[in-house]
Order: sequence, then C-alpha cells, then structure tokens
Amino acid sequence: MITVGVGTSTGVSAEEVLAAVDAVLPDPATRVRLATLDVRAGEPGLRAAAASRGWSLIGHPATALAGVRVPTPSDRVAAAVGIPSVAEAAALLHGGILAVPKTVRGRVTVAVAVSGQVHGHRDPGATSGAHRGSEPWTP
Repeated sequence: MITVGVGTSTGVSAEEVLAAVDAVLPDPATRVRLATLDVRAGEPGLRAAAASRGWSLIGHPATALAGVRVPTPSDRVAAAVGIPSVAEAAALLHGGILAVPKTVRGRVTVAVAVSGQVHGHRDPGATSGAHRGSEPWTP
C-alpha cells in the first residue's frame, strides 16, 4: 500500500494536488490512499483529486499527527497548524517506510510511505529536503 501524506494551502485545486502527487508516485501506482490533517480533508480540491483517481482520503486529528516522529519537521508548518509536520506525519501514521520525504510542489507538500516492495520514479522538478533527482526508490 502506498500512502501519500498531503499538506495543502486553503483553496488548492485538484490539479495542483495531482501534479504534486504524480511527481512522487511510482508509475503506475496502485493501491494508493491520501492522508492529511482532518481540517484539510474537507478541501474541495483535495477531495476532487482523490475522487478522480478512486483513492481514499483520510483526515487525521492534529494530536495523532503530532505524535509521529518525522525526519524533517517544519517550524513554518508548526506556526500555521500547530504541529511540525502534516505530509510526512500523515504518510507515516499508517506504517511502512518513508520512501519520499516531504516534497514541495507549489502550494502542495507531499510525502510517500510504502508498505511492501514498490519501484518508481520522481520528478526532478519537485524539491525535497532529502531525496532529489529521478533515480528509482525502493523502501
């Protein structure tokens, strides 16, 4: 299973979300779920992105995400939402290994956790704190 943790700005479009997700997902991706902060799970763009691909969208309370240890916490995210991570924490909350750390693409931040063996690619146009380039990744 692939869990894509997603952090967004208010008013983000489905196209923005999908561009960020597509930049980090293996090709072709199967068994994907999106996870985010519960207050963001109602965002129309995020909901539309998940629905357009037939993916589930799970919202977690800040208290649950705050308890997840992440490799790249953010003071900016902490100031905005009260916890140091949304994307990485939401991805890791479901278990598995962080295959792609937080990666920012416009107004969307994504991180990927996987359980099981998954191979794929990354978009070199996306920026990440730890994993860069288009080399394949394996958990």
